[in-house]
Amino acid sequence: MKQPIGFFDSGVGGLSLLPAVSAILPNEDICYLADEAFSPYGDKTHKEILDRARAITLKLLSFDCKLIVLACNTATTQVINQLRKEFTVPFVGIEPAIKPAALTTQTGVVGVLATKGTLNSQLFHKSSLEHGSKIQLVEQIGTGLVACVESNKIDDPSTFTLLESFLNPMVDRGMDSLVLGCTHYPFLIPVIKKIIPQHVRIIDNSQAVAQQIKRRLTELDLCDTSNTTSLHTYFSSSSKSNLSRFVKHTINFLPL
Repeated sequence: MKQPIGFFDSGVGGLSLLPAVSAILPNEDICYLADEAFSPYGDKTHKEILDRARAITLKLLSFDCKLIVLACNTATTQVINQLRKEFTVPFVGIEPAIKPAALTTQTGVVGVLATKGTLNSQLFHKSSLEHGSKIQLVEQIGTGLVACVESNKIDDPSTFTLLESFLNPMVDRGMDSLVLGCTHYPFLIPVIKKIIPQHVRIIDNSQAVAQQIKRRLTELDLCDTSNTTSLHTYFSSSSKSNLSRFVKHTINFLPL
């Protein structure tokens, strides 16, 4: 029997990972759960996020998921270590890609656009110390950006203005690399490119995450080798889901 890979995020953000995952794992079934009833996670407490992550993990396990991806930077940085202690299912998380940015920056200035929850987490500070000690990190909380994506206001002038207020000061500081520390933010790349200079490299980690998922499935001998068409199923904890604006699939309401 085929077992799906489980993904969960506070909303549509984790969808930005799926093209890269499907490209290298085309046969794998995917079960995506958006916790839209409690979105966004960026302003929630550690306990609130942990309680939700536990409930969602149990639900994904009831769907026989063989691996669970925390498709949310905030959830990863806040609770993945605790989940790994409590559950035997393998987890793959999402962290801001500071390491590749630090290795490739020419100016030594790297911008990190992320949620408050991610930037304030112990995991982010550990990564910053490990990979960012020899560079200057310019951190910026992307307040309101998740809502812009969730409400499908990506091309709205107000979104452009909000991004300008975040990005222009970072450009003025001399950044030549911009790390997107939230899975929602890749949906904003077309707008971001209109604001920042062409030489500034935008870094998201969807390819790295896809490779890590494949690596873990291979290590655990869990790869699907059936050569059958993959099945993607989508669930939301909100009866008024935004997922249908981004995927051409039925969205199943799943109160949690």
